[in-house]
Amino acid sequence: MTFEYKPRILFLYGSLRERSYSRLLAEEAARIIEEMGAEVRFFDPRGLPLHGAEPDTHPKVQELRTLVLWSEGQVWSSPELHGNISGLMKTQIDWVPLTLGAIRPTQGKTLALMQVSGGSQSFNAVNTMRLLGRWMRMFTIPNQSSVAKAYQEFHEDGTLKDSAYRDRVIDVMEELYKFTLLLRDKVDHLTDRHSERKAEASKKKPQL
Repeated sequence: MTFEYKPRILFLYGSLRERSYSRLLAEEAARIIEEMGAEVRFFDPRGLPLHGAEPDTHPKVQELRTLVLWSEGQVWSSPELHGNISGLMKTQIDWVPLTLGAIRPTQGKTLALMQVSGGSQSFNAVNTMRLLGRWMRMFTIPNQSSVAKAYQEFHEDGTLKDSAYRDRVIDVMEELYKFTLLLRDKVDHLTDRHSERKAEASKKKPQL
């Protein structure tokens, strides 16, 4: 498949630990999809305030929103904490509004979901993020990645060990890459809604 420019993929991760497994998983996935031909960027959440604690003119908020607008697709990678996504992951998502003036930052973008856990395999975090992705009007791909006992699955240099978990990450990135390209020229058509056309038409009616 030929394309005008590389698929633009933004990675968000949900932990600030020095050896953050959600970040390491995101970095592994980024290397994989970059080899497939994508352009990747990361948002560093250090310094991002809690939602509502600062105005949305805060530099980290503006940085995040700029990256979201740049992206065609995204990858969210969160640790599972108390059976759900981390507060840091939710804070990043909360700072991205459904609308910025006439622009919808997330509508029609593709999304892949990944999680790491310290115990047995779970899907709580990816299930929560799938709900959030749907709420943000994103095309969340069917495949997903969940790495159990993540502390056992990475080499000292931070790369993911060869395993069924890594095979799944490759599957997820391959699917995200394909969906991003397939939807590239169809997003406007697929996200065109009757209710919104009706509301827009009512604004244009002359006032009697």
